[in-house]
Amino acid sequence: MFAHFGPNTFTGREWGLGTETEDIFNPTALDCSQWTAVAKAAGFKGVIITAKHHDGFCLWPNPVSQHTVAQSKWQDGKGDVLKELSAACEKDGLKFGVYVSPWDRNDPYYGSPEYNDVYVRTLQSALGSYGKVFEQWFDGANGEGPNGKKQEYDWDLFHKTVLDLQPDAVVFSDVGPGCRWVGNERGIAGRTNWSRLDIEGYEPGAKAPSTDTLNCGNVHGARWIPAETDVSIRPGWFWRESENDKVKSVRKLLDIYHASVGRNSLLLLNVPPDTTGRINSADSLRLMEFRAALDKIFKENLADGAKVKASATRGSRFNAANILNNEYDAFWAAPDEARSATLEITLPQEKTFNLVMLQEYIPLGQRIKAFTVEAQDASGQWREIASETTIGYKRIAPVEKTTAKALRVNIKDSFACPVINGFGLFLDEVN
Repeated sequence: MFAHFGPNTFTGREWGLGTETEDIFNPTALDCSQWTAVAKAAGFKGVIITAKHHDGFCLWPNPVSQHTVAQSKWQDGKGDVLKELSAACEKDGLKFGVYVSPWDRNDPYYGSPEYNDVYVRTLQSALGSYGKVFEQWFDGANGEGPNGKKQEYDWDLFHKTVLDLQPDAVVFSDVGPGCRWVGNERGIAGRTNWSRLDIEGYEPGAKAPSTDTLNCGNVHGARWIPAETDVSIRPGWFWRESENDKVKSVRKLLDIYHASVGRNSLLLLNVPPDTTGRINSADSLRLMEFRAALDKIFKENLADGAKVKASATRGSRFNAANILNNEYDAFWAAPDEARSATLEITLPQEKTFNLVMLQEYIPLGQRIKAFTVEAQDASGQWREIASETTIGYKRIAPVEKTTAKALRVNIKDSFACPVINGFGLFLDEVN
């Protein structure tokens, strides 16, 4: 879960000016435990907070800034959102992540070499004081314009700072190095989505790869930098009262899920707290409806109990039945020389479905570059119901509503012998 929170929550802006008075930030009933309770109930695995957005305001008492909660009247200048949220995450078993914008519209050093040192000390404060951080989010935005301040960011130094303090953290930006922006804010990963990316000569922001490249990755990319798909539950990223009736529908959220999680990406859904410092009921209720819909759709794998045979198998340890045994490290593998193969799944009885799920065993890399799915009708004829490219960690292929007792997965081409560790059939009938 993304949590955009700060002065913009109170001004209604998306990008703050940096000139807002510190006292504008004044949540009346901040309750990070409510955020994490909602997040946990909705099935999120972690929370990433906008610790410092482009306006430069810090949600913690950053010692190298005069534009922080310490200069505000909120909690008499003794408040610390990062402290409260990190503690709430630990209590509820959620991961804790931070967004720290490199662009800063308030800091007097921005636009000079000295700013890089200020920013490093900002990272040290945010990453070194609140326990384990699972993800550091670097936004490449900069709206200064052609006549604005020019800041040459020292990205190597920034990355080293993060990993010195949080060696296990995933570092997000347009070019990683941990994971990459998916190239849009609509919640849609590429229908073809490789987890590899070429980053030589690129940087976050204006020097990033094209959005098309970010959306689908590079098939032979030099680095493993999978996509992360960010989208807001509302039209904007920060809470506005005028958008309380514009929260995305359950149907829209499910379509986003299928097009992100279902396309080899992580979904980062923004749920912005309101001016009280709590997640608004409009958002929390929708999240519970979303969770209930996901639970209903994915509660039962309609392929359970099926018999599976493969056109070729490496050996008994890697037999085709492994794709349905729910053990992550058990998988079907074709022989070394194979670059194509067919898996035939015979169900115990006819089932009706409109989602087909496949998973590659990612510890051995992303290999498959084209596959089709066929269903056998009552007369015994095979009919193609899906034709796709990549699978990756997880592929959920929406298909027309189909009733069948047998299916074939035809792996048309692969860079190495294909390995599959998950298969599922599901029915999504949410309107």
